[in-house]
Amino acid sequence: MPKMVNVRVTTMDAELEFSFHPNTMGKQLFDQVVQTIGLREVWYFGLQFHNSKGFISWLNFDKKVMAQDVRKESLLQFKLKAKFYPEDVAEELIQDVTRKLFFLQVKEDILSDEIYCPPESAVLLASYAVQAKYGQYTHSVHRPGYLSSEHLLPRRVVEQHKLSKEQWEERIHVWHEEHRYMPKDEAMVEYLKIAQDLEMYGVNYCEIKNKKGTDLWLGVDALGLNIYEKEDKLTPKIGFPWSEIRNVSFNDKKFIIKPLDKKAPDFVFYAPRLRVNKGILQLCIGNHNLYMRRRKTDSIEVQQMKAQAKEERLQKKMERDQLESEKKRRETMEKEKEQMEREKQELMMKLYQYEETTKRAERELQEQLDRAMMLEEERRRVEQEATRLEDERMEALIVKEELIRQAEDQKKSQEQLAAELEEYSTKIALLEEAKRVKEEEAESWQCKAKEVEENLMKTKEELQTVRTSNSIPAAAASSSSSSSSSDSESDHNHSEENSTYSAELLSQGINDHRQEEERRTEAEKNERLAKQLLALSSELEQARDDSKKTSLDRLHAENVRDGRDKYKTLRQIRQGHTKQRIDEFEAL
Repeated sequence: MPKMVNVRVTTMDAELEFSFHPNTMGKQLFDQVVQTIGLREVWYFGLQFHNSKGFISWLNFDKKVMAQDVRKESLLQFKLKAKFYPEDVAEELIQDVTRKLFFLQVKEDILSDEIYCPPESAVLLASYAVQAKYGQYTHSVHRPGYLSSEHLLPRRVVEQHKLSKEQWEERIHVWHEEHRYMPKDEAMVEYLKIAQDLEMYGVNYCEIKNKKGTDLWLGVDALGLNIYEKEDKLTPKIGFPWSEIRNVSFNDKKFIIKPLDKKAPDFVFYAPRLRVNKGILQLCIGNHNLYMRRRKTDSIEVQQMKAQAKEERLQKKMERDQLESEKKRRETMEKEKEQMEREKQELMMKLYQYEETTKRAERELQEQLDRAMMLEEERRRVEQEATRLEDERMEALIVKEELIRQAEDQKKSQEQLAAELEEYSTKIALLEEAKRVKEEEAESWQCKAKEVEENLMKTKEELQTVRTSNSIPAAAASSSSSSSSSDSESDHNHSEENSTYSAELLSQGINDHRQEEERRTEAEKNERLAKQLLALSSELEQARDDSKKTSLDRLHAENVRDGRDKYKTLRQIRQGHTKQRIDEFEAL
């Protein structure tokens, strides 16, 4: 029995290892991979590998794996990657697994600068990437520094701005917070909708020369063939939609494109190597097939997939809505609970204050009572003293009268009697003065006693009022508790160099072959997105270091100043008849 071959296939988010028979065909290996990950939109994808010469190649599904120029190692290495791109991700990508694979691949290409992305778009895309990974922003979960370990921006963008890592994270965090309630899978689609408007998105660039020997780029993408100058991969100069091309072929390094317009000459260019022309032919056939497929009625399989995906997304939306409703209800209950707890605490505090007021009032009342008792005791003492003085006065009067009688009766000497009389008169005067003082003092104490009695009555009334009001908060307190190449055969095989490879590109029976020329960018369609990008651009402009701008940055800025975007440029480079554009190509 032949020895089994071990293989490792790396997808954008996983690694798979298999063993297969040496006679296994490329299609069989590919089918095994896509079935393992549940991928049904297989027409976008292929298996990529490095051949024995180190070039990137695509596995040929119609040949045996081991018959191709794969590096013969103990563990064969392949990557599952998107080879062809949709025109409109939101309309064409059906499965969530397909969307995720495209999202991860495009994100990787943007971060590595394989796809040029201006700084403001890079920050906005980074916020969608964060939403796709972390989901809804939550203050309690996403603490400062939660993005510190993430690779979110192209190195070029970071180096061109005088911003710290924390300042970049703060800007991305602000836009992450803007995407609240957006599901992770929807964030991936929003990312791709913005990314697909980037000029280099989905373009395979191949080095070519025209008949004059001018070095140029041929861009092959979902919409057709575009010609770029060597120093400008952003802005194509000439374009040919797939609907204008009826045949592509090559012989050795010469590639021939036959237009649908038979009056137009053939479109001829030269590649540096035979391998490049093989790759161009495969890209032309694959992209043209998908171009035609989009413009025809969907197959039964695709219709079923769309219906199933629509049903699944509707079900997910219902579950999300239900979950969100439950979450909001729970948040409302939590807020009500917190509010009740706060009210309870406030009532408890008021109750405590009332109790303290009551205790203070009782203490003051007791003090008033004690003071009243002291005043009453003093009043009684003063009255007793007044009575004693009155008794002494009366005694003195009696003595006076007796002395007068004795004076009259005995008729003692006038000087002695006068002296005694004067003495007693003086004493009487002093006693009367003391009596008067004591009477005034007694009257004063009586007034004070009345004031104390009045204060006592007021204090009792206040105490009664406080005790009555305490019953209301006590009752309230008790109720309140309750988200580039083909397979490589030997480029120097003599028989291949002299062979001609050709493919017919049929364009009959399609609904609207130039509809892409009417497209608008996502920013044009979405006013909110346009404002977001404008705000980011203005903010980043202040921190930008113009000395570190690349040639692509300058080309992009020029396009923006001239009001050009991907689709406006597309309409412009397709103007005029086919012959005119071929002549322009030859003149480059």
